[in-house]
Amino acid sequence: MRHAVIVGAGIGGLAAAIGLRRRGWEVTVLERAEAVREVGAGISLWPNAIRALDLLGVGDQVREFSTVDGAGGFRDQRGRWLFRSDLRTRYGGTLMLRRSILLDILRSALPAEAITLNTAVTDVERSGDQLTIAYDGVRRPVELLVGADGLRSTVRASLWPHARPPVYAGYTTWRLIAPPLDLDSDVSESWGRGERVGLFRLADGAIYAYLIANAPQNTRYADERAELQRRFGQWHDPIPQLLDSLDGTEILRHDIYRLPALRSYVNGRAVLIGDAAHAMTPDLGQGGATALEDAVELADALNGDIAGGLRTYDRRRRGRTQSIARRSATFGTYAQASGPLAVPLRNLTTRLLPQRLFRRTTAPLLTWQPRSAE
Repeated sequence: MRHAVIVGAGIGGLAAAIGLRRRGWEVTVLERAEAVREVGAGISLWPNAIRALDLLGVGDQVREFSTVDGAGGFRDQRGRWLFRSDLRTRYGGTLMLRRSILLDILRSALPAEAITLNTAVTDVERSGDQLTIAYDGVRRPVELLVGADGLRSTVRASLWPHARPPVYAGYTTWRLIAPPLDLDSDVSESWGRGERVGLFRLADGAIYAYLIANAPQNTRYADERAELQRRFGQWHDPIPQLLDSLDGTEILRHDIYRLPALRSYVNGRAVLIGDAAHAMTPDLGQGGATALEDAVELADALNGDIAGGLRTYDRRRRGRTQSIARRSATFGTYAQASGPLAVPLRNLTTRLLPQRLFRRTTAPLLTWQPRSAE
């Protein structure tokens, strides 16, 4: 039986392990953390992500723990609609759930012995067609290596030494899960001057929120909750109520980065997926979705010869994911407008956006199918 080592037990790594096992591979997932978990955050799963989860055999489980988003769009910071649309009838609904639940579902689809925690890969070497990895003080040969170890990938740093480093996008984000609030049925993201807020209801009634602001890289605040109150406390309801409810709530804070385009996602028998290959800004909600697509496409391509399969995977995935990453960065720059002329112009052009144009530009994101299903 062929054997793959997957570095990283995030969404992409676990999904790749599931996909490869369904194709007859033995898999070992190595994860540096002591547990497979992420608290304090939600995730939106657009129709392409849901299709990938169905192909991995876990879609129905995910639906059990999700809410289905209705119509949605963008508001200004006073709560006035700039743009509304409903893509459900054309493409299907978008699911929202806790990221930790998604990870639990993916992990449960694998045998416990397939995942080794608290194990950091420290180095990867290639000599011809031979790969070896170093962890826990030993070196081990690898038949197939899948780098699913995120933005600061050790696999990428070892085998793609000339890859350009991640680039700061110019803004930072706070993510949290707050107690239940009275929300409109229509989900929305609200835009201010270099700031945004997104609010989404979860299946248990809690609210997943993200708050974004332009800021210099590595800016730190003595009191993150007070900074949120200062920035967003006068925005439209129910944002002030949400901020007032945060006592004891864990607030995750991350600067946003993107990865410059790689010339290839493959090096010998090593392959990159997810953020290790194409980390993108979260502005189109496609980071997790493209990692799930990667997992499905990788397993599909590796149904035969490994070298040929990896070339097929790279050909199928690189153009699509890098295009989405560019679009996401462009949209983030647009949404984060902060100048006295740029903000009114952004709001006006958003109000005037034709529904037909929005659907046409959204379709390539949401209608993904693996090549074997085409």
